[in-house]
Amino acid sequence: MREPGIARRGLLLMVFALFCSLAQAGEAPTTPSVIHLASEAWEDFTAADGRGLGWDVLREVFEPAGVKLDIRIEPYTRATGLAQRGEVDACVGTYRDEVSDVLYPRWSFDTDPIYALGLASNPAPTLQTLGNYRLAWVRGYKYQAYLPNVQRYNEVVRRTGIVSMLTHNRADYYIDALTEIDYIVNQAKDPSQFRRTHIVDLPLYLCFADTPRARTLMALFDQRMEVLVKNGQLKPIFAKWKQPYPFGAD
Repeated sequence: MREPGIARRGLLLMVFALFCSLAQAGEAPTTPSVIHLASEAWEDFTAADGRGLGWDVLREVFEPAGVKLDIRIEPYTRATGLAQRGEVDACVGTYRDEVSDVLYPRWSFDTDPIYALGLASNPAPTLQTLGNYRLAWVRGYKYQAYLPNVQRYNEVVRRTGIVSMLTHNRADYYIDALTEIDYIVNQAKDPSQFRRTHIVDLPLYLCFADTPRARTLMALFDQRMEVLVKNGQLKPIFAKWKQPYPFGAD
């Protein structure tokens, strides 16, 4: 028979181990020192060399909190897939609820001005009339979820053939963010052939992987954005890149 003293010591050790495990379970998760981000290379926004408004905003969000940015440049659909599979912490530059099986924070970090590009000889579309036309955009952008009454659209793999598509009447309008529209027009032999028409502004988000690590980073992102918008600390970044400040007084 086990001696009473030994039994009591064993019981105390078990209680102590249980207490330690409960204390550890109640601890807040440690914030990672690096956030792994995937993004398409957008000129002056998320360039492959780390330059751009988007990267500057995200550095201001994370780096003062001790989290460095690890940037990975991929085509848009692959970037979102990496977040869905948890191979990166977040994908940069998605629209709200555009990507499934990921987490969206409360805060956006910028706004995308969405334009329709068409021939100057065509009537200028509006948000209400856009659904009457044949549209095109890059595969994976899912503008049909954000534009009303869209019925006919074609998803293209790359932007290189947009000018030909419009001039040969294979689509009435190409839909994209203004920066990308400007790039396409500037590559055309005769830019005066085309008209840009503003359609809508869509908030841009990080979409986070559904992992404990990414959840911690998402909570940090929302906390930091709350502070930075309240104190106006992001305004100089948008001024530097000559872009409108997307956060109102509220």
